[in-house]
Amino acid sequence: MQADEKTRWRERFADAEAALNEIVLGQEVAIRLILITVLCRGHVLLAGDVGTGKTTLLRAVAHIIGGPFARVEGTVDLLPSDLLYEAHIDEDGRPRIEPGPVLARGEDLSVFFFNEINRARPQVHALLLRLMAERTVQAFRQTKTFPHLQVFADRNQIERDETFELPAAARDRFMMEISITAPRSEKLGRALAFQPRFHDTDRLVGGLPEGVLPYRELNGLAEHIQDGIFASEALERYAYRLCSALRDPAGADIVLDGVDSAHLVRGGASPRGMQALVRAARAAAWLAGRDTVLPQDLRQVFAPVMAHRTFLTPANEPRRETLMPALVRAIFDVTPVPQP
Repeated sequence: MQADEKTRWRERFADAEAALNEIVLGQEVAIRLILITVLCRGHVLLAGDVGTGKTTLLRAVAHIIGGPFARVEGTVDLLPSDLLYEAHIDEDGRPRIEPGPVLARGEDLSVFFFNEINRARPQVHALLLRLMAERTVQAFRQTKTFPHLQVFADRNQIERDETFELPAAARDRFMMEISITAPRSEKLGRALAFQPRFHDTDRLVGGLPEGVLPYRELNGLAEHIQDGIFASEALERYAYRLCSALRDPAGADIVLDGVDSAHLVRGGASPRGMQALVRAARAAAWLAGRDTVLPQDLRQVFAPVMAHRTFLTPANEPRRETLMPALVRAIFDVTPVPQP
């Protein structure tokens, strides 16, 4: 890739980031992380309270990417077949089966948005797992392939009735789980409440420039970034030690108040997770205008890439929301940062 083409791509991402920050206030970190996953062609899961803008943000990113878009609402009665097929009665009174949300836009599907994913049953998650892992499904006696597909999903963390926890395999296929919280700034809170433009989500998202990041070209860009961004041997060791400490906190001499580090983590930090971490760090370096990964790139993406892949012991799982941030901070504290 020539230097001028690299510059154009970085300008596109800068324009996309600026546009998203104009309509989704107070989510600069989340927006940067989502753009990193776009650069990695990874799938994104947003988690947060109701009404914090998760759906708006994912719709806005899909609009920025452009291309065919499909959406499904997670409900307790949703069936796996509902993702692939749509049954109805035609004008002659005969039953007909048409392509459902995943298939209706064809194999050029760019973004599949699963709203309230934790309301869907495990059987639906199983089908989604194949779609995310292989970007293929079996339908109408054929294998359908979606080479440009990214899955965007959100879940709220408040309601527990008629919801289902995502299985480990499905969680692992999301490159990042990104937390969305309401802006704490009074200025931003007042703007969201009182400025009419934030009250009409359809108009807000529709006003964004479409296709700023041409979806058909993103796979090639992602490959170029992974091949072209350098990671030193010292950086490799640093990444490995971070992941090792997450897998075995006691072995890394991690101390957390009121927690037995030897019985804190029961699984996670797999090789696939470490691959995702390295891919995301390279994309973060590229977005920062560098051709070398630095420790801050790893630290920037470590929690959103690794936390949802880490499984705590049953006694500690109810305290995940407080324990995981504390564990990540402790890992950063005890792991020596390589010097340039």
